Amino acid sequence: MPLVYEKIGIFPSIYTSSLRFSTKLSSIPEAMASSLFFSTPIPTKLISKQKPFSHHSSNPLLPQSTHKPLRSLVVSSAAAIEAETETSSSNSTPLKSLPFRVGHGFDLHRLEPGYPLIIGGINIPHDKGCEAHSDGDVLLHCVVDAILGALGLPDIGQIFPDTDPKWKGAPSSVFMEEAVRLMHEAGYELGNLDATLILQRPKVSPHKESIRANLCKLLGADPSVVNLKAKTHEKVDSLGENRSIAAHTVVLLMKK
Repeated sequence: MPLVYEKIGIFPSIYTSSLRFSTKLSSIPEAMASSLFFSTPIPTKLISKQKPFSHHSSNPLLPQSTHKPLRSLVVSSAAAIEAETETSSSNSTPLKSLPFRVGHGFDLHRLEPGYPLIIGGINIPHDKGCEAHSDGDVLLHCVVDAILGALGLPDIGQIFPDTDPKWKGAPSSVFMEEAVRLMHEAGYELGNLDATLILQRPKVSPHKESIRANLCKLLGADPSVVNLKAKTHEKVDSLGENRSIAAHTVVLLMKK
């Protein structure tokens, strides 16, 4: 017996007590032992401290949860889906309401013999004109792109594609009317416009006021808010060699 003590690492007194206790239990009839077990009260404080089990528990001795947590989960999920839908809808809105918007436009066309040179809706006498699907009005195309850009819309080539035969030879005033309509529909009006023409020939100064007046008419704007400048390209590249014409435009749109 001492050898057993040394192997299991316990003292004789503890081993003796354990042996006596097990002997006493073995002498209790099975029915009495079962009765003793179930008649022993379970501390209610221990039960109250237990965390509630989910409604999936099948143990009859454990408290069953109601459907309230599940209902709360459904309501929370529905609210999250609704919030996500509202966010998606707001993200799909192409235009945010701002006190003002700024847009920049640029266009360039190649000059070729046999085409009319139309700038700002005015036919300018010249031996070359713009080769384009429409009338090739570089200034109006540029202004349209600036307005569309300020509104956060696609460019003129996407709205009026050159693959559509109905725009073949169309006057650019049609594009201007649509851009102005979209501007007003979005709740904006022209604050001011500044445009720069770049070409080596012909001289724009004799036609400058006619171009600006027609531009104001198409925009429905006061002449005081529409500015037009013209520059040469100092005989550099295609612009300076009179093989092309370009324009830049900046517009400021104000909330009505």
